[in-house]
Amino acid sequence: MLLNTAGGVTGGDSFRFTGTAASGTTLTLTTQACERAYKAQPEVFGQIVNHLTVEPNARLNWLPQETILFNGSALDRRLKIDLAPEAQMLMVEPLVFGRTAMGETLTDIRLRDRIEIHRTGRPVFLDAMRFSGDFHNHLARPHIADGAGAMALVVFAAATAGAHLDAIREALPETAGASLIHDDLLVIRILADNSFALRRSLLPVLRRLNSDTLPRCWML
Repeated sequence: MLLNTAGGVTGGDSFRFTGTAASGTTLTLTTQACERAYKAQPEVFGQIVNHLTVEPNARLNWLPQETILFNGSALDRRLKIDLAPEAQMLMVEPLVFGRTAMGETLTDIRLRDRIEIHRTGRPVFLDAMRFSGDFHNHLARPHIADGAGAMALVVFAAATAGAHLDAIREALPETAGASLIHDDLLVIRILADNSFALRRSLLPVLRRLNSDTLPRCWML
């Protein structure tokens, strides 16, 4: 379990983590609570960099809880995962757009987010997002997020990925989708009205892809 003793991330902060799932092992990483990206001074970003390695015949479960963006936040987040042959991986990155219970809207944020997955040194997945300005109005556009308040990306890398595709598609809401982009790589995206609705859609997917098991903190 990863802890952020600062309670959040603001401009000028820099958090880095490096982890390895050794050959023949299973490594599950999660966070004690939701990460928070707080308001930052102009031109200053908070940075989170995670680099994970999965050795042959090992499995990584990267299962952090939600990252909540506060209005005025500036977050530069990067995740790189290196997979060896026969390595397996389940990762999720949930993102919440402001504190809806407090009526917060993201009218001024800066966000840089990049996820890279490599197998045997070759890139197999890249997801990158960069935004500056009024995120609330941007997300309200029908062909962007249609007003969604939260989203999640799930990637499952395993030889059995294709076997899960049909069942997951049937279980997902209309605001989500699943694609098998390689024989061994399943990608799922979920949009939801808020963090509660996101978890309601996300938890069955994670359980299915992780042998009906989740870290205890996800259930609190």
